Amino acid sequence: MSKVCEITGKKVMMGNNVSHSKRRTRRTFLPNLFKKRFFLAETGEWISIKVSASGLRTITKKGPDAAVKEARAKGFMK
Repeated sequence: MSKVCEITGKKVMMGNNVSHSKRRTRRTFLPNLFKKRFFLAETGEWISIKVSASGLRTITKKGPDAAVKEARAKGFMK
């Protein structure tokens, strides 16, 4: 499974660890993901979503139906 939020599309970013001597080594920044279940009132079914913390705030603000519909339109979900 990939480490991508299905609501916001956030994914792994690459960057550098920078030591005291300014030596740079590659590192990854992982998104803050959770696996949550939501009930969609329009279809009457439960769906399981891999969602980030900011995605949870989006779902709280807009509601699960609107957030999932928007994510599907943007291509983040199937």
